[in-house]
Amino acid sequence: MTQETILEALKKVFYFPKRDNVVALNMIRNIKVDGDEISLTLLFPEKDEKNENIVRDTCINTLKELAGKDAKITIDVGVPVDSLAKVKYVIAVASGKGGVGKSTVSVNLAVALSQLGAKTGIIDADIYGPSVPMMFDLIEAKPEVREKDGKTIIIPVEKYGIKVLSIGFFVDQSQALIWRGPMASNALSQLFNDAEWGELDYLVVDLPPGTGDIQLTLAQQIAVSGIVIVSTPQEVALADARKAFSMFNQENIRIPILGLVENMSYFTPAELPDNKYYIFGKEGGKKLAEQSNVPFLGQIPLVQSVCEAGDRGVPSTLEENSIISRAFLELAKNIKNEVSKIKQPE
Repeated sequence: MTQETILEALKKVFYFPKRDNVVALNMIRNIKVDGDEISLTLLFPEKDEKNENIVRDTCINTLKELAGKDAKITIDVGVPVDSLAKVKYVIAVASGKGGVGKSTVSVNLAVALSQLGAKTGIIDADIYGPSVPMMFDLIEAKPEVREKDGKTIIIPVEKYGIKVLSIGFFVDQSQALIWRGPMASNALSQLFNDAEWGELDYLVVDLPPGTGDIQLTLAQQIAVSGIVIVSTPQEVALADARKAFSMFNQENIRIPILGLVENMSYFTPAELPDNKYYIFGKEGGKKLAEQSNVPFLGQIPLVQSVCEAGDRGVPSTLEENSIISRAFLELAKNIKNEVSKIKQPE
């Protein structure tokens, strides 16, 4: 038995008040397996949940079907600790497809917000392809882990004044992660809920590309202030950006869309900083934003130094008064302005 097979089995256990299963709702934590002994924690939204015994007993019976009737099943019941209680705004950065520079935008947005004086953190939620550790030169970093009130707490790594957490800190970067949806979603939830984020003005979330389990987990479990969609100007990327707009506008998700960022808008050679070459098409992102009735947050040029800076682990926004740093600072200002318009839950 593994954590994955246990989570897969527990997907059969429904929690009726939330109309979904206990795995999808991230109610299962701290799974431990030792032979035929299984222990875990079952979290309910509030104390003294009237359905507690029913759900707990159903979990036990489900696991005995998996492990055998003689298996020893121990389930502790509790309520989640809100580790995001002191985070003002959670901003997720998404894209309809890969390869549009979403992680580059996420990292430089976090740096730009910090340069504007905001306390900032970033979560690398791209579970299958975490790239934030490389972009922050934190490939070898290992977050500190502490015990607090009987719970294991992860302490985010700090770099350039930003709190950073990624699944890449806990796995071998050279090995592919072969996880089913429940395992990936559970890992994402731990980055949010089992970390000590403290007081932050903004927590930037670098989502994986597409519209799948991770995006649904985020929508179900985290109070996201708004979504930033990243695209490039060509039609193949814009078509997938439309799908991302559609997903986050669905009735069961409904996360405010802060706007669209057009990345790789034009190419500017270092020796000709005033020249713009629209190699992927011109203003496709701006037109899509207008058609979708969402704000157009800005254009990020294609500059060779962006790639070089990412590979060195020094975000290009740190290059003072460069064309790329000015672009990201303008983007950060526009996003701050859009966030301020959204009525946040009390």
